[in-house]
Amino acid sequence: MPTGFDDLVDNTGQDAGFGVGITCADKAAALNWLIQRAAVRTGVDAGLITERVMLREALGSTGFGGGVAIPHARIVGLAAIAVEIAVLVAPVDFGAIDDLPVDIVVLMLSPEAAGADHLKALARISRTLRDADRLAAVRAAGDSAELRRALQIVEAPRKAA
Repeated sequence: MPTGFDDLVDNTGQDAGFGVGITCADKAAALNWLIQRAAVRTGVDAGLITERVMLREALGSTGFGGGVAIPHARIVGLAAIAVEIAVLVAPVDFGAIDDLPVDIVVLMLSPEAAGADHLKALARISRTLRDADRLAAVRAAGDSAELRRALQIVEAPRKAA
């Protein structure tokens, strides 16, 4: 069973979508950094992404605790789920449910009609980042290659038939 989500971030092997050591003054700057990268990678207008992400944030913070936030939105015209991740140098206030500042921000964009795939991807990211060992490895990553390894899918051992 998949327990990572590196394949949702980048399936080219080039470590696109992984940002380590990112300096942002606040939540808005962190979101902007991720949105600009997502716009380049997806070809979707940054203004549209910003509008959709901010509409979702207006419903309630996507900071789910433990220093992690998963801002997300459905985007008209997007071909496939796109994910950008930033590990911040210093945590920023994200209005998280536990009131802790956030140092790991994962932007997830889905096609408008993604349906259950949107929820499954969101759950997979959340599950991965709730694992204490995995979270520690993400925070310890010194570059995008280390971050990718920290998020890699690990298949559960198969039982002999």
